[in-house]
Amino acid sequence: MTSQQEMSLVTAASPVNVDQIFPEVDMSTAADSSSLFVRATVVQASTVFYDTPATLDKAERLLAEAADNGSQLVVFPEAFIGGYPRGSSFELAIGARTAKGRDDFRKYHASAIDVPGPEVERLGEMAKKYKVFLVMGVIEREGYTLYCTVLFFDSQGEFLGKHRKLMPTALERCIWGFGDGSTIPVFDTPIGKIGAAICWENRMPSLRTAMYAKGIEIYCAPTADARETWQASMTHIALEGGCFVLSANQFCLRKDYPPPPDYLFSGSEDSLTPDSVVCAGGSSIISPLGIVLAGPNYEGEGLITADLDLGDIARAKFDFDVVGHYSRPEVFSLNIREHPRKAVSFLTTTKKVTKDESVSK
Repeated sequence: MTSQQEMSLVTAASPVNVDQIFPEVDMSTAADSSSLFVRATVVQASTVFYDTPATLDKAERLLAEAADNGSQLVVFPEAFIGGYPRGSSFELAIGARTAKGRDDFRKYHASAIDVPGPEVERLGEMAKKYKVFLVMGVIEREGYTLYCTVLFFDSQGEFLGKHRKLMPTALERCIWGFGDGSTIPVFDTPIGKIGAAICWENRMPSLRTAMYAKGIEIYCAPTADARETWQASMTHIALEGGCFVLSANQFCLRKDYPPPPDYLFSGSEDSLTPDSVVCAGGSSIISPLGIVLAGPNYEGEGLITADLDLGDIARAKFDFDVVGHYSRPEVFSLNIREHPRKAVSFLTTTKKVTKDESVSK
């Protein structure tokens, strides 16, 4: 499946006859939509760094494998298309840049994608071909500013919208722009209400609360954090929000990135071999009751799959509904500014021409 190893399957799902799977679910025909089961997969795999066409090809192979296993929803890691520049400093220092660092950014910018654009169209075609809902982490290019973004597609291949990371972490802030309140969507789909938060913005209580208020049921968490402590955050969000949490991370070896001196892992390059693990994954799926349904996988690239019983949402919120019966609006309130924030706005006014002015011309 990949150049480094076969894709492994970590699953809590029951055996399936794919001929009996119907990914396009019409919940309107069900007497009790809360009894719906959804088969979901999180992808744990590495970008083909600096090669966006090859990464798209790899994404399609993984999507096909997930669809063959009956998955209706497939979630990819943070920055899968475009790449997460792990270990790179872009040779930044306060008050100084270098020629190599500038060229590193040029190459990274070239690997990013426009939204909308041809790569988005291809992702939509994949979702339609395999009849899956697709959540994809990308590096979005708008002019010469980059954003860490998640794209959403339905099983008909329609592009539903995007979420831009609100708060890049540490040096990411020198490479990526900041999202705003206009891209915090939760999409109401036949398989549940789906949204996403990226990596450490999952630690932002106000962002999580906004998503809970929009009724999120399947909370996607593409990430670059492979530490075991990440699992505590994912379990907490599942319990707090009464939602399923699907966390997708890359599994990367040093050889998945360009070799030195073209690409350098700042501070650790000398200690790395081509087979050194530089991101250990840890992708997982957690239920609204805090039960780990699949993963975490720290062993290699793989597909992590589970069947989601949407009835667990009501079972969990019987105890705790964070924006419902367990809220205290007379004590706490939260305002979300959802309109886009633009650096430049053009306000055009049309001058009314009088009869005298018209004659004089």
